[in-house]
Amino acid sequence: MTDLPPTFAAFAKNFSGRLLFPADPAWDAARHVHNGLVDKRPLVIAQCFGSADIANAVQLAREHGLEIAVRGGGHNVSGRATVEGGLVIDLSPMRYVHVDPAARSALVAGGTLWGQVNRETQAHGLATTGGVVSTTGVAGLTLGGGIGWLMPKHGMALDNLLGVEMVLANGRIVRAAADENPDLFWAVRGGGGNFGVASSFEFRLHQVGPAVTGGLVAWPFDRARDVLRLYRELAEKAGDDMMLVAGLLTGPDRVTKLVAIVAAFAGRDVDGEAAVKPIKAFGRPVMDAMGPIPYAQLNAMLDESYPRGARNYWKSRFCKELTDAAIETIIDRFAGCPSPMSQILIERFHGAATRIAPTETAYALRAAGFNVLVVSQWAAPSADEAGTAWARGTYSALESFVAPGRYLNYFDQDDTGAPALAAAYGPNLRRLQAIKAGYDPQNVFHLNVNIPPKG
Repeated sequence: MTDLPPTFAAFAKNFSGRLLFPADPAWDAARHVHNGLVDKRPLVIAQCFGSADIANAVQLAREHGLEIAVRGGGHNVSGRATVEGGLVIDLSPMRYVHVDPAARSALVAGGTLWGQVNRETQAHGLATTGGVVSTTGVAGLTLGGGIGWLMPKHGMALDNLLGVEMVLANGRIVRAAADENPDLFWAVRGGGGNFGVASSFEFRLHQVGPAVTGGLVAWPFDRARDVLRLYRELAEKAGDDMMLVAGLLTGPDRVTKLVAIVAAFAGRDVDGEAAVKPIKAFGRPVMDAMGPIPYAQLNAMLDESYPRGARNYWKSRFCKELTDAAIETIIDRFAGCPSPMSQILIERFHGAATRIAPTETAYALRAAGFNVLVVSQWAAPSADEAGTAWARGTYSALESFVAPGRYLNYFDQDDTGAPALAAAYGPNLRRLQAIKAGYDPQNVFHLNVNIPPKG
């Protein structure tokens, strides 16, 4: 650690973690988030070792009038895990997973990544819904929803929460659960980072794997219309055991455009082959990587498509139906995609995650339908304008097909204000504002899709 500014020196003596300032050699690497398009320079990064460190860091920021950003995995595309000139509460040193096989539960620290959760839980043949990319952080994904391969069978990641330890804006450390601060427990399940810093999570686990049936099958782009219609047919009749995603992407040669279906079947092993047969038997695929696969490997299968440091700008829309006209629009937009790193993904929402009332948790997107995600991704700063323009144009082109509501975790940094609040929180916004007023009346935690406090 470099010499600290005098005002921070006394604080550091009682801080278990590390305080990083711009003069520190480790500061530059620590300030970067997953999205290379985000380049902010915090005044100080507080790398915390526990809840007491988090509480002290919150107090330090408030005493010095510094804006607070909270970093779990740093994977969210919006870059809200960092801040210009403020204080970053960095939970990355807090990575542990303690599994209780008898209780089928896991205690997970706030800086943990989903790949680490899968590794520990799968050692006991257990898992919970958590992401489709293993490098995603547990905290951000869970607080904003939690799409994952087990979503149709076991609900969103937040639907499997048993409790959350929170550090509040006044520095208090509390637990939120069904029988303890239940209003806060309702709010953090979908309200993002608006209510405090989540230092640890307790998840309900389910018997899964260690092998499931899943993977990817891809066809030439000129078959996109037929493949997406097949995907729609299979998705609309899929049971709770099956999660299905369609994708328009570019092949490993970075030239050839493809259309693909990704499946994850979490039912009985003996039923897996029959469940994916209609996908594998369709037409003449150019790639077939679908079959028995370890669950942890399935959760890491897409990691290479989202490299750290790539420049990202995302937009998403939710459609109750995937009409022929919507399919044509999606195909047309991808045909003009400027970067081989970009994709359009279509995620099916159905099953257990959609059988929960929109007001039962703060997370309100409970309708069955298709979530269309425009992943604009590129490498060179010179492509920034083209990358953002393509995503925005595709988002606009889908306007006539969409239903109310959007998935919070796919909001980018320009998704702000009243339209963003309505799309993210829907009928739950007023209640969220009242709870925010009780737990964070001064809106200390506002570097998010911000819920303004209101009495």
